[in-house]
Amino acid sequence: MAKQLNTNKRDYSAFMRKYGVILVLLLMVVLLSIVSPVFMTVSNIISVLLQVAINGILALGMVFVITAGGIDLSIGSMLALAGSIVGAMLTANVNQIPLACLAAVAACTAFGLINGVLVAKFNMFPFVVTLSTQLVIRGLAYIVTGGYSLTLSSKPFRQIGGGKLFGAIPYPVLVFAFLAVIAFILMHKTKFGRYVYAVGGNINAAIASGVNVFWTRVCTFIIMGFCAGVAGVILCSRISAGQPNVGSGYETDAIAACVIGGTSFAGGIATIPGTVIGILIIGVIYNGMNLLQINTYWQTIAKGLLIIGAVMLDMAMTKRRK
Repeated sequence: MAKQLNTNKRDYSAFMRKYGVILVLLLMVVLLSIVSPVFMTVSNIISVLLQVAINGILALGMVFVITAGGIDLSIGSMLALAGSIVGAMLTANVNQIPLACLAAVAACTAFGLINGVLVAKFNMFPFVVTLSTQLVIRGLAYIVTGGYSLTLSSKPFRQIGGGKLFGAIPYPVLVFAFLAVIAFILMHKTKFGRYVYAVGGNINAAIASGVNVFWTRVCTFIIMGFCAGVAGVILCSRISAGQPNVGSGYETDAIAACVIGGTSFAGGIATIPGTVIGILIIGVIYNGMNLLQINTYWQTIAKGLLIIGAVMLDMAMTKRRK
């Protein structure tokens, strides 16, 4: 009898680890559909997806970094730098949109490389490294723009963040979906993904197994930088300006989405679908509170409580696994 109970508990725990976050999202959708008839309309669903697209792209990069045992606090500044580069280049020549976008993404990817090398080569704490580069990158954004907001009037560029496929699906949502598929393949279907799990789970065992720990950790930060660059270009397009002061707090949403989606701060445990559902949960919470006309300050409190709850659950599950 006791053996059967233990088996049932293990099965229940495994089920909740795999599907718990999906159940939470479904429960929230049902409740909001009841209290607000507007919630399940097509226009509102598209609005939610558009709201989470930028943070979702950032979360896709962040999940690689956290799974490998790191963290990146500089992504908000990378958003600002990407927008500032695009703003400066398009202000000088409005016809160089592809070059401006490539330059912005390349700059953020380069800073991802720098973060990765500082962490992996010199064994510095990721928190300290990215907190420092956050200031450097933000300063460069102000230098690029001269400290001013650069307003952009290019209609083709504004289509990146404001255009829609067939007049229905916003381009940022399509970019998020495409990158989510690529991230899923990288994380779950390639040798690199297995290396990321191995490094985050037990770095000494990974070294003993012949995993190239240095480049695995560096590549996770490079992926993060690339995602931040793409998100920065989309954000710049949506607000039609290159602003050096944007991006504050975006790292919080990205980290929250990862943790809510089942990514362990201890490293070695994560799923891309879980991260996508995590950012959708955050988006649904924000949207639901807006529909119910709840003060925006409560949204921040709710997000903080969600992170605390997710971390506590992660600690409990880690303890149970041990």
